[in-house]
Amino acid sequence: MLHNPFLILRLLLHVRCPSRQTDMVAVSDGFWLRRGYEALTFFGTIVTHSQEEADMLNARFSALKHHEMIHLRQAQSTGDSWLRFYLLYIWYWLKAQRYCRRLPNAGYRLNPFEIEAYRHMNDLGYADRCRKEGATEWRIYAAMPLDERRKFLYRQ
Repeated sequence: MLHNPFLILRLLLHVRCPSRQTDMVAVSDGFWLRRGYEALTFFGTIVTHSQEEADMLNARFSALKHHEMIHLRQAQSTGDSWLRFYLLYIWYWLKAQRYCRRLPNAGYRLNPFEIEAYRHMNDLGYADRCRKEGATEWRIYAAMPLDERRKFLYRQ
């Protein structure tokens, strides 16, 4: 597997405000992804494990690409800032870490941004409906206590 250690620098040079982006390009660099994850959004670019996956995401609109596009809309709702989005994402991830023994990967699964993205990833019009003000449903989940968020996961 080839990886580019300068991928972060290259992507940061092309960062735009979330509200100025209409689409996200997929690139391959499996080095930056943990096993078990299919893709991640990095400052408006989707990073995948392989070039084949990146080409597939660039060629057609799938539920996975839609999931990542919801993160773009969420970044718009956090002051139109990728930095603020990632700081909040890390904060919620750290808060949920105390559940790791009871719920594998709790930091990810209980993250309000991920809950919203997973709930709407099959609704292909959701990101378009959130284009103006951003996706804000994550705020409802963020206000929930972690126990309630955990129960909410299993009700879906």
